Amino acid sequence: MKALVLGAGGQLGSDLATLLPEGAGVSHQEVSVADPAALLALMRDRRPDIVFNCAAYNAVDRAENERHLAFQVNSEGAFNAAVACERIGARLVHFSTNFVFDGRLDRPYVESDLALPLGVYAQSKREGERRVLEAMPRALVVRTAALFGDRGASSQGGSFPGRIVMRARAGGPLRVVADQRVNPTYTRDLAPVAIHLAQDGLEGVVHLVAGGCCGWDELARAALAECGVRGDVESVSSADIKSPAARPLNGCLSSTRVSPLRPWLEGLHQWAERRAAHGG
Repeated sequence: MKALVLGAGGQLGSDLATLLPEGAGVSHQEVSVADPAALLALMRDRRPDIVFNCAAYNAVDRAENERHLAFQVNSEGAFNAAVACERIGARLVHFSTNFVFDGRLDRPYVESDLALPLGVYAQSKREGERRVLEAMPRALVVRTAALFGDRGASSQGGSFPGRIVMRARAGGPLRVVADQRVNPTYTRDLAPVAIHLAQDGLEGVVHLVAGGCCGWDELARAALAECGVRGDVESVSSADIKSPAARPLNGCLSSTRVSPLRPWLEGLHQWAERRAAHGG
């Protein structure tokens, strides 16, 4: 299988590119999904059998004031990837988010639940899903949640657990929301299963997340414990934080199509071990 990973500079994209020796990872600095001509030229040159689109605008709060940019990448860019794949005969795996739901259900969301995105980022991701499947019905859209990975673990903190550890070591305040629940998903667990599902020819929307849910404050405490770092996490509500963008309180996903990945705490344990091995 010859593969191409778009957005390979990120946590998930870099893990996918590592697992695909016959493919090639391309960062958004090299080719932007918002540039349809450049994207099609790249695909015609590389001739991949399958494309993994990890390219995304993920600045949830900033998106409230950068609507055009969020939609340009998350909606138009996703559509561009689907159109280019359709033209060269490649399959597409597009990654989306739990944010497409409003978080009002009292159980984890499954694939058939109605998507009701709250903020601009969420709306742009939902529109991206719709446009991908409209342009390429046989595409695979993978919704996942609360990704954390190894990339950047020893320097800029990387994902949420890494930022918490760095902040605790610096003696900074640790005020973390308790009323938003998610499936913290390790990208090193997600990447190989996404590849496997793609190879099996799965199509449509699928939820692929770690087993179990927790509040962000619980994840913060677990990250500190796994890394052996002391810090007092203050649990606060979403109303206390007053973020510009609304977030789903129940961000937990489940699936009627596939089994979950291993429990999130097991993934976090491996993340912490790898962080320590790399001096993080």
